[in-house]
Amino acid sequence: MLDGKTIGILGAGKLGESLIRGLLRTNDTDPPKIVASRLHAERLEPLVHELGIAAASNTEVAARADILILCVKPQDMPRVLDDIRGSLRDTTLVISVAACTTTETIEKALDKNVPVVRTMPNTPCLLGSGMTALSAGKNATPRHLDTARAIFDSVGRTVLLPERLMDAVTGLSGSGPAYAYIVIEALAEAGVKVGLPRSVATELVAQTMLGSARMVLETGQHPALLKDMVTTPAGCTMDGIMALEDGGIRVTLIKAVVEATRRASELVAPPTR
Repeated sequence: MLDGKTIGILGAGKLGESLIRGLLRTNDTDPPKIVASRLHAERLEPLVHELGIAAASNTEVAARADILILCVKPQDMPRVLDDIRGSLRDTTLVISVAACTTTETIEKALDKNVPVVRTMPNTPCLLGSGMTALSAGKNATPRHLDTARAIFDSVGRTVLLPERLMDAVTGLSGSGPAYAYIVIEALAEAGVKVGLPRSVATELVAQTMLGSARMVLETGQHPALLKDMVTTPAGCTMDGIMALEDGGIRVTLIKAVVEATRRASELVAPPTR
C-alpha cells in the first residue's frame, strides 16, 4: 500500500519523528521517499543526517507527497493549509493528527476534492505502543483508510471509527495516558508507604500495569474475568479491591473520561479561511 509512495510530513516534531522511525522500521520505506518540514528547519537536520530522509519547505513537501501527514497544532492549521493549498495535488491523501479539526474543515480550507483522514493518536506512539483512531472524510475511500492505518500501525494499534466519536476518543485514549500516570504514581506512593524504595515501587507498578494491559489485549478476555483470576476467596486482593470501590475509583475514572470528552466537544479549531 505504501510501496513507492512519497510520504510527506509537515511538522516533524516528536510525533512526526515517531512516524518516520516507525515507517522505516516496519514498512521497508525507502528513506528518500520520506520528505519532511519543520517550523525550525535546523532542528530537522539531525534527523536528515541520521535517517537519510529529505527535508523541504511546506509547499515543496505538499507538492511532492502522495501521502501528506499534517502533524501540526490546531492553531497552526489555518496558516499551514493556506500555505500548501496551491501546491497540493487533487490525488494526494491528506492525514491530519490535529485535535478538534474536522475533515470538513480541512476539505473546505484546501478547496480541493482531496481525500482526508482524521486521526487521534496518543503519546505512547513515541515508543511504538500508541493507540490511534482514524475517521474518513467524505472523499476518502476504504483504501485510503487502509493506507492511513498502515502508517499508524507502525507506531502501535489502530481502530476505525465514525468521526462523530472522535471527541470520545480524545477523552478516553487521547487523554488516557495522563490518567494512567496518575494511577501509577499513586500506587508507587502506596508502595513507599508500605516500605518499598521509590524506584522499586515505581518499577513494580509500571511493569504490573504493562503486563496487565497485555493480558487484556492478547487474551481477549473481559477485564472482570482477569480480575477474578487474581482474586482468591478471603485473600488480600479482595480487601484491596474493597478499598478501591469504597473510594469510588470506577465512578471517578468514568467521570474523568466524560468530562474530557465534553471539553473536547467544546474546543473548536480556529477558522481556516
